[in-house]
Amino acid sequence: MKRAWERYIYGDTIEDTVNPIIQQSWQRCKRYKLNPKAGRGRKASPEKINYIMNKNKELLMVARPIMENLHRFVLGSGFVIILTDDEGYIIESIGDKMTKDEAKRMNFCLGALWTEEEVGTNAIGLCIKEEKPIQVIGAEHYCESHHPWTCSAAPIHDDKGNLIGVLDMSGSCYKAHKHTLGIVVAAAYSIQNELSLIRSHELIDTTVESITDGMIIVDKTYKINKMNNVAERILGIKRQEAIGMDIRTILRDVVFEDILSMKTSCLEKTDCDFVIDSKRITCNVKITSVKSDSQLIGIVIMFREMKHLHKTINIVAGNRARYYFDDILTINDRMKRAIKDAEKFARTRGCVLIEGESGTGKELFAHSIHNFSNRRDGPFVAVNCASIPRELVESELFGYEKGAFTGAVKEGKPGKFELANGGTIFLDEIGELPLDLQAKLLRVLDSYTVTRIGGKYEKKLDVRVVCATNRNLMAEVKRKNFREDLYYRLNVFKVNIPPLKERKEDIKIYIDHFINRLNRINFTNKKVSFQFISYAENYIWQGNVRELENVIERAYYLCDEEVITERYLPDEIRYYGVLESNDKLDNPIPTIEGAEKQAIINALINTRGHVIEAGKKLNMSKSTIYRKITKYNIDASLFR
Repeated sequence: MKRAWERYIYGDTIEDTVNPIIQQSWQRCKRYKLNPKAGRGRKASPEKINYIMNKNKELLMVARPIMENLHRFVLGSGFVIILTDDEGYIIESIGDKMTKDEAKRMNFCLGALWTEEEVGTNAIGLCIKEEKPIQVIGAEHYCESHHPWTCSAAPIHDDKGNLIGVLDMSGSCYKAHKHTLGIVVAAAYSIQNELSLIRSHELIDTTVESITDGMIIVDKTYKINKMNNVAERILGIKRQEAIGMDIRTILRDVVFEDILSMKTSCLEKTDCDFVIDSKRITCNVKITSVKSDSQLIGIVIMFREMKHLHKTINIVAGNRARYYFDDILTINDRMKRAIKDAEKFARTRGCVLIEGESGTGKELFAHSIHNFSNRRDGPFVAVNCASIPRELVESELFGYEKGAFTGAVKEGKPGKFELANGGTIFLDEIGELPLDLQAKLLRVLDSYTVTRIGGKYEKKLDVRVVCATNRNLMAEVKRKNFREDLYYRLNVFKVNIPPLKERKEDIKIYIDHFINRLNRINFTNKKVSFQFISYAENYIWQGNVRELENVIERAYYLCDEEVITERYLPDEIRYYGVLESNDKLDNPIPTIEGAEKQAIINALINTRGHVIEAGKKLNMSKSTIYRKITKYNIDASLFR
C-alpha cells in the first residue's frame, strides 16, 4: 500500500489494488491541492468550540458512558476513542495518555476539524462523506504523517436518519484488525439506540425487540413491565414469569432508589449478577431513567453477558494464538516426536506442561496446541508469571471486585482466567509463581472455578491450561520451591523440547529461514557463506533459537555485501570455532602450552585482535608475542 501511495502522490498513477473508496478520496485530495506532508487538524476558535459543545449536549451525554466502557476494556491496547459532530469537529476524546499525546501532535484532539478537505483521506472524513462505516489503515491515509495510524469510524444517526456524529477508534496501524470496525459499529449502534429511547418513547416496543442487548423495562414501583427476547435468553426465564416480578429480587447489587429518586439519570455497572433460581448470570448492566413530559415513569435496564465483552477485549487486546505446528521448523527426530505428541495432547482438555530451555520455542508450542484444539475459536490468553510483580500476580490471574484494595479500578477487573473462558490460558514461566499463589492456582485447577479478590461468589470456568518453564520442575519440587501436588496437576501431558545443541541439523534450516524473512522485509537477496554455517553449527547456542535469530539479524545488517561471511559473527562464536578446530588435532598440545595458547587467545579477544596490546596484557615483548602466535598457529585477524 505504501508503494501504491507513493506512485499516486509522485506519479499520479492509481493501482487497482487500492480500495475504490480510497482511490476516489485520494483524487479529491489532489483536487483540494492538499499537501501530503501536512495533515494537522485545524483547531476551532473558543467561541466555536463552546457552540459545538452546547449543540451536542445530548449526544455527549449518551455517548460518554459507552465510550468510557469501551475504553475500560481496551485499556492499555494503545487505542484512542473519538467522537465528532456532524461537521467533523472532535467533541470528545478518551484513551491512553501516550496515544492521546501522539494524537495531539497532529491536532487530533478536542475542537479540531478532521474532514477530508482539511486533513486528507481519513476514517472520520470518509465516514461523513459516505455515511457508512469506514476503516482506513496506514498508507491508505492521504497525508504521510497519518501512515502510522489505523482508524475505524462509524456514523451516528438520529431517529430521523440524519447524521449527527461519528464514533472513531484510532491506534497504531500494526494493531489494525477487521474486528475493530465491528466494535466501533456496535458502539455507535448502542449510542443510536440510547438516543432513540430518550427521543421516541412511543417506539419503545419496537426498539425493545430490535436491540441486540438484553432489555428490561421497570416501572417506578420496581415491577418488571417488559423484557425482550435477548433478556429471556440470557436470564433463562420466560417473560410471562418475569412480568410483575420485583427487579430487586433478581438484581440485588443495584440501589434502584437512586435512579427513581432522580439522584442520577444513568448508572452503569460492570460484572453485575442477576440471580435466577440460585443461578448467577454475570452481565454488564446499564440502567437509564425514562421520562414522559419531564415526569419519571420508570427505568430501562440494558445488559449483555460478560463473555461477549470479554470476547471484545480479547479481540482488541490481541489475545489470540498466532502460530501453528507448521510454523515449527525441524528435521530432528526428537523434535518431530515432540510435535506429534503435542498434536495428540491438543485434542484433550488436560493440562499440558512444556519444558525446555529459554529460546527453544515453548511459546510456539503453546500457540500451536491452542490452534490445533477444538478451542481454536476461543481466546488465547498468555501470562508471563515472571514478569508480573509478586503483589499483583493474584489480581492479574483471578481479578478483583470494586474496592478490593487501594488503587483498584472502580468497577473491578476480570482476571486472565476469566478472559480465557472458553479458550486457553498459557502460563509461561510457571516455575516463577510464588508458593502461596501455587496453592490458589491448584484450587482453581481442581474445581475450575475462580473467586475474585474481594469477591463472595465463585465463577465457573471452561478453560484449558497450558504451562511452560525453563526449569526442571521435579527438581524444584525436591528443593521445596514448587508444590508437588500442583506439579502432578499440571503434568497431565508433558512436552519436552530439546535444546538446539542436541539438534544441530536444524541450525541451517533456521539460518535459511531467518535470512529469507529478512530478505523479504528488506527486498534484498543476501545469503550466508558455507564457513558462516560451519561456525554456527560448531557453536553451542546457550540461548538456543532466540540467540541464533539475534546473531543472524546482527550479521545481516552489519554486512553490506550479498554474501554474509563468518567475519560478521561475534567474537565468542569465532573463538569457539578456533578452540574446536584445535581440539580435533591428532597431536594434542601439552597442558602448559595449551594454557599459554588459551591465555593469548583471550588477550586477543579482549584487545579485538591488537597483537601488541595483547602482549602488554600478558607482560610479553613485541617479538615474544609474535613468536608465540606463530608457534601456536593463531590467526589474530579472527578477533578483529
